[in-house]
Amino acid sequence: MNYIKNQKNSFFISMSSLLLMLVMINISCSQKSNKTSSQSDQSDTSIKIAYPNWAEGIAFTHLAQAALLDKGYKVKITPMEPGPIYAALAKGGYDIMMDAWLPNTHNDYWAKYGDKLEKIGESFSDGTTGLVVPAYVEINSIEELNANADRFDGKIMGIESGAGIHANTEKAIEEYALDFKQITSSGPAMLASLKRAYAKKEPIIITGWKPHYMWGDYELKYLDDPKGVYPKDVCAIITRKDFKKDNPVVGEFLTNFNMKEPDLIDLLAKIKESDDTEIAAKKWYNNHKELVESWMPEKMKANK
Repeated sequence: MNYIKNQKNSFFISMSSLLLMLVMINISCSQKSNKTSSQSDQSDTSIKIAYPNWAEGIAFTHLAQAALLDKGYKVKITPMEPGPIYAALAKGGYDIMMDAWLPNTHNDYWAKYGDKLEKIGESFSDGTTGLVVPAYVEINSIEELNANADRFDGKIMGIESGAGIHANTEKAIEEYALDFKQITSSGPAMLASLKRAYAKKEPIIITGWKPHYMWGDYELKYLDDPKGVYPKDVCAIITRKDFKKDNPVVGEFLTNFNMKEPDLIDLLAKIKESDDTEIAAKKWYNNHKELVESWMPEKMKANK
């Protein structure tokens, strides 16, 4: 009888343990299902942002990083050339690019990768590109360049060969039959050339764009482009396929993210003046929190 009693006791203990385990599993699952969508957005996987080494791309990216870090997200940012950025997003290895010049300047990249990407917002809605000269240069149109080629040594100072403005400048040389060669370098190298020439009031032509802090540092002007080689664009926010579906709270923030020119010029200036881009962007974010939080959904604002 004691043996049977002990067996019954063991059975009830085992059943009690099993029931307790099922209750705990149910509670755990319930807690997980009751998470807000902003909490589910904040996974252990970093949000990966790739950005081109252009002043505005650096600014947009570091501002977004500062805001997301402040709200508890993990963020990884990586500088790349534009071509590899589009390829990385298309393959799903990265999530976001804050500075895609669309629909025109980056048209070739979009034609190649666009079916695997999504445009979800605009960091800046009034992007322009073209050939830029200091205001003291006494010509005003691309059509005047050949008559003054010797003054510029037949050179146009450009940036990376993968940039859309580089391709458009090659097109401009062909369309206008210019006796000029584009010098391929980088954004910083091109700006260094501008700084040297400007200090001596020497003629120089660069491939320029807005938004950029150069317009605050120097008196510059675009050369008229009657053939329309250099189009107007937006600085688009593009993502890998289904990023917004996978990360709805961050996706809504990026859709709302849009800088006006005065704010962007101020951010560009603060970053330029600083030795640490991340610290400068974080400080600007803290000083303009009301603006940046106006782009955030309520569930993101609540995160600390």
